[in-house]
Amino acid sequence: HFLRYGTEAIFMKRLILEMGTGTDLYGGDYTKAACRAVQDAIRHSSISLFRSCGYNHRDMVVKVTIAVQAPDAVDAAMVAEQLPRGNPEITVVHGGLNIDDPLQETPTVIASAAIEAFLDVDTEAWAISDPSED
Repeated sequence: HFLRYGTEAIFMKRLILEMGTGTDLYGGDYTKAACRAVQDAIRHSSISLFRSCGYNHRDMVVKVTIAVQAPDAVDAAMVAEQLPRGNPEITVVHGGLNIDDPLQETPTVIASAAIEAFLDVDTEAWAISDPSED
């Protein structure tokens, strides 16, 4: 996967893909729902690869795609703050779901998040072993 990070163009491999869902039940807050979706996704991951293989998590590019009904209402900087590691790239697109409630003035907001982690990996240094060789 070809990524441009800053002024540098790098060929990186996607190592992690996680998905999450977040909601704001009563406030109609798209950023809150997006942040909860990111938190849900990263709670599914335990990234021991970096420690085990000697990679630095600061070299990881983390692409986050948020889907909500009102993309312009999401504070992407606040979403990026939810990530504990890596160099975030946040994209907000139309998607997700709003649930209208006739008893309240704001919708219940459901956001979806996809988190992809990319790292510049020397693919020549890795090989898939034959199970019979183990």
